[in-house]
Amino acid sequence: MTAAILSPLGEHLLNRMLEEPTCPGEACEGKNPGRQGCDGDARTFKPATGNPAVLQLRYSEECQAVWAKIEHGGKGDLVTVEVSGGTKRAAEINYGDDQYTPMVHVGDDEFEVSACAVPKAGGAGTYEYYCIHGTEATAWR
Repeated sequence: MTAAILSPLGEHLLNRMLEEPTCPGEACEGKNPGRQGCDGDARTFKPATGNPAVLQLRYSEECQAVWAKIEHGGKGDLVTVEVSGGTKRAAEINYGDDQYTPMVHVGDDEFEVSACAVPKAGGAGTYEYYCIHGTEATAWR
């Protein structure tokens, strides 16, 4: 029983039952948004057109954090997120065609953030290096 609770899935389920993020603020830096319960209130910015990798920014006001997600990449492609004047995080697609980054802390004030989809050199990707940008005032949905 203890092993099940301490596993990543057990941790995720426990966080869901508590319905409270386990890491608000700076404690979320570099952590998995799903395991920390930050995806529950997260809102998304995803350009509807001209977005070849279906790149999106995710923002949790409660966790004071953002992360990036790519939905149509390929093995070896990267997705990055960077807060202006702050931290940069990246994640590589190891299987499938989607991936998200660890979270970066943005606080509860003004922020500026960029997310990029970076195709693997010589990979099977059908898009070129592509970035989107957001702020606290972005039309998050």
